[in-house]
Amino acid sequence: TAIIVPIFFLLSCLFGLSLATELSFVTCGSVVKLLNVKHNVRLHSHDVSSGQQSVTGVTTVEDSNSYWSVRGNSRAPCHRGTPVKCGQTIRLTHLNTGRNLHSHYFASPLSSNQEVSAFGEEGEGDHLDDWMVQCGGSVWEREEAVRFQHASTDTLLSVTGEQYGRPIHGQREVHAMTGPSQHSLWRAMEGVFMKPSEILIESQRFSHHAQFE
Repeated sequence: TAIIVPIFFLLSCLFGLSLATELSFVTCGSVVKLLNVKHNVRLHSHDVSSGQQSVTGVTTVEDSNSYWSVRGNSRAPCHRGTPVKCGQTIRLTHLNTGRNLHSHYFASPLSSNQEVSAFGEEGEGDHLDDWMVQCGGSVWEREEAVRFQHASTDTLLSVTGEQYGRPIHGQREVHAMTGPSQHSLWRAMEGVFMKPSEILIESQRFSHHAQFE
């Protein structure tokens, strides 16, 4: 973590990122930690030798393996600094390994819900890496608890509290479930947020007002 933070600070100077809380929404290109509101664990992954790697929930706040980059998918690019819209399909790429949050029709090892893993190389994966952001307004607000719906199976990214034993003792299983519940609510926490340009903000405000006139 001591190495990650100075790198983020340098990036903030070079590319117009925000380390502070001045942005009230999540933008494309941002790097964030996601907190499961019900179980107070952060979405986490770490490198393993196989083609896919485990995704878990951890209580540790400082772990750099809990950072995820907010990106577009292969069919719909997500331009850097653009606010993520409610209903938009995104990819969450694990910062340290370059693998995407992924789900498929396999049972998770502890709860037998749908398995969630991390897949791909350097941010390139397949259609099973796509997730739709479910939120209440027009854009993904940072203070809002949102849900992530798997685009191919319609399940929701969830935690229900099952804990792994060794070698990842105490980490919670992350899986996907049908139907919304308190277990599937997530909030953007620590991270580096890409600032939108002033021109972009004004353009979106005009577009938003035009829809209601």
